Amino acid sequence: MMPDMEDMEEQDRAAETEDELNGQNASYEGGEATHAETGQAGARASDQKSWKSTFKEYAEAIITAIVLALIIRAFVVQAFKIPSGSMLETLQIGDHLLVNKFLYGLDLPFTDERIFAIRAPEGGDIVVFKYPEDPRRDFIKRVIASGGQTVEGRDRLIYVDGKPVPEPYIKHTETIILPGDVSKRDNFGLIRVPEGKVFVMGDNRENSHDSRFWGFVDFKDIRGKAFIIYWSQDGGILYPRWGRIGDLLH
Repeated sequence: MMPDMEDMEEQDRAAETEDELNGQNASYEGGEATHAETGQAGARASDQKSWKSTFKEYAEAIITAIVLALIIRAFVVQAFKIPSGSMLETLQIGDHLLVNKFLYGLDLPFTDERIFAIRAPEGGDIVVFKYPEDPRRDFIKRVIASGGQTVEGRDRLIYVDGKPVPEPYIKHTETIILPGDVSKRDNFGLIRVPEGKVFVMGDNRENSHDSRFWGFVDFKDIRGKAFIIYWSQDGGILYPRWGRIGDLLH
């Protein structure tokens, strides 16, 4: 028996409705999957962005610290270590010093001039400078006389502009005084210091290679004035000299 047309239409409409519902369910399920995948991708992107932001912050902080350290080292203070005993007893082997580079002025690039100097080196200053006979090396000595002054050594006593200089800091290790025709160690002069230069000597007078033997130091070659011992050790970091740390230099 053939079904009538109304029954067939109802069956067709029911099938279409079922197909639509199935399509909607599939679309809904697919939407859930797509939303989950999008969420995971967003989380990964957020984590990656957060990591990049953190890395950028650390990199900027490190670069800033390095630039500031270089500026401070170049223009303000610099650290040096004492390798020899030429400044005993004032400075011991193993002392670590800070040097004020700003006091005598800042080097003007590509010139021999300095700017913003507070004052010139003067007698009694302990200075770090480029060794005139080998500028690659740094020496540390005490300024005895500066440009325009006269200096003379008579039987180990130092005279500047004809007046004896009190030197409570010096150390003598030899008992024999050598005449000037044998050595300039104990007797030398009369010497006039040229402008723009200084005459320096070590406090350990019989064990210092200084201006008595090789001449003057150019003002432009002075790195700065030593002013404090920030660390001191006797032979190794496990043997600190606590009593010297923080001592100001005179």
